[in-house]
Amino acid sequence: MPDYEQYYRNFRWKIPNRFNFGRDVVDYWAVDRSRLALTWEDQDGRMLRYTFWDMKVLTNRLGNALRGLGVRQGDRVIVHLPRVPEWFVAFVACIKIGAIPIPTPEMMQAKDLGFRANHSGAVALFTTPAGMERFATVERDCPTVRHRIVVGDSVTGTAPRRDGWHVYADLVARGAPQLTCADTAAEDPAVMYYTSGTTGQPKAVVHAHRAIFAWREQAFCWLDLKPEDLHWCTADTGWSKFGTSMVIGPWSLGTSLLMYNGPFDPEQRLHFLQKHQVTTFCAAPTELRLIVQLDLGRWDLRHLRHSVSAGEPLNPEVIERWQQALGHPVYDGYGLTEALMACLNYRALPMRKGSMGKPLPGYEMAVVDADGRPLPPGQEGDLAIRMPNPCVMLGHWSDPGALARVCRGEWFITGDRAWVDEDGYFWFVGRGDDVILSAGYRIGPFEVESALASHPAVAESAAVGSPDPVRGEIVKAFVVLRSGATPSPELVKELQEHVKRETAPYKYPREIEFVDELPKTISGKIRRKELKQRELTKKGRDGDPDGTKKGSS
Repeated sequence: MPDYEQYYRNFRWKIPNRFNFGRDVVDYWAVDRSRLALTWEDQDGRMLRYTFWDMKVLTNRLGNALRGLGVRQGDRVIVHLPRVPEWFVAFVACIKIGAIPIPTPEMMQAKDLGFRANHSGAVALFTTPAGMERFATVERDCPTVRHRIVVGDSVTGTAPRRDGWHVYADLVARGAPQLTCADTAAEDPAVMYYTSGTTGQPKAVVHAHRAIFAWREQAFCWLDLKPEDLHWCTADTGWSKFGTSMVIGPWSLGTSLLMYNGPFDPEQRLHFLQKHQVTTFCAAPTELRLIVQLDLGRWDLRHLRHSVSAGEPLNPEVIERWQQALGHPVYDGYGLTEALMACLNYRALPMRKGSMGKPLPGYEMAVVDADGRPLPPGQEGDLAIRMPNPCVMLGHWSDPGALARVCRGEWFITGDRAWVDEDGYFWFVGRGDDVILSAGYRIGPFEVESALASHPAVAESAAVGSPDPVRGEIVKAFVVLRSGATPSPELVKELQEHVKRETAPYKYPREIEFVDELPKTISGKIRRKELKQRELTKKGRDGDPDGTKKGSS
């Protein structure tokens, strides 16, 4: 994309009437039997490589085996696997036969698996030996899950054998290598993701095959992928981000992937980038905030030409540190499970650090008021996407009115607050329910957190509204310090003065609490609602009249 503005003006979606990712992408690239699809390595240094031809044959075999078990088009299948090659095989095999995969995070607990199984009516489950033990505690309450499949060691194939369970390697071995794929329509359900809500039960977002086709556009415009790239996205396999930026988008462009199965460690990330000569890299803000605290000059990263991040806003200070060390910035992106990557920063567009960037070609976005009317530049409102849009969800599973409830006329309301400047760049304020209302001022948590992140003692932070009898709410910051920094009343004052200098003085945190870690969703987003609820429980809704809380000023 050499020129964003021209490309955006001329872009039109060309969605085919019928599309199957397995047939039309994986099998397409498999014509070249030597074309590398995936390089996998685990924490013990064991490595495996798969070509697109390998993936074609494996997914055909598994697809035939699933059909032999009785899995049919439209059936839901839970894919509860970590970062292993078998995840790709299970996911694509489901797509090929028209079943609907439900990826779930590796850390999912038994009750969460049980809820998803029963809510979706899933007929099959892929999991590991550890997941098998977890599911055993709820399987009696999940009568629809008739086919339980355990995936063993990725290198040896060994897996425990138990009555009522199939071994993945056995299914693949007995499945025929030729498969007639389901001829799925663009509007047919393709994949389901459960959202990581902070209250209530998660909702199942259903995307159509048209969305899977359309996800290639963010891979071209934002990830800037080319067939010769080696791309690494560190997202958990249960996140929609993994689907868009580690499977569907890259493979649609014929790009080879790198996968690591092991615990997060900042030094490991940099070692891996160097060892495998990764060219494009996608990581969550939480990871990057820790990575940039290291001396990046210790690693040879000359091959890394492009880096992106998404999940929550990335602080400008992190972008600056990355650019100083590597010579290119981190191109931040905004997306949501219901509509995927929507507003992004691009190599073909001058970056304004801290901005969400501009809409992905094919998306028309606006900041709207309560009646769905677009607001002028500089005015805060609800971030919205004009409908129809092929990337927006079909709806929520078993809730046919879900999509209509989040639309105002022709606008899909994201649930986030933002404003747009005179040049069309969008700026994130916060979730609609995260915005802090203090003495008549509306304060977005991200701007407070960004100001704190620019202080050398701060590793990460979360800002929430805390009840106050005079102001209604005050800004309270929960701060995780970097190694070597020590909590003290003096540091509280220093951080408060720092924020006053970095942003409007009324936005400074009147209370600061130092914590060892921040509560986060399973997808790595900060649970601000949980922190706010702590404050409500501690102070009551009327606040703290004596103002004696820790770090109060």
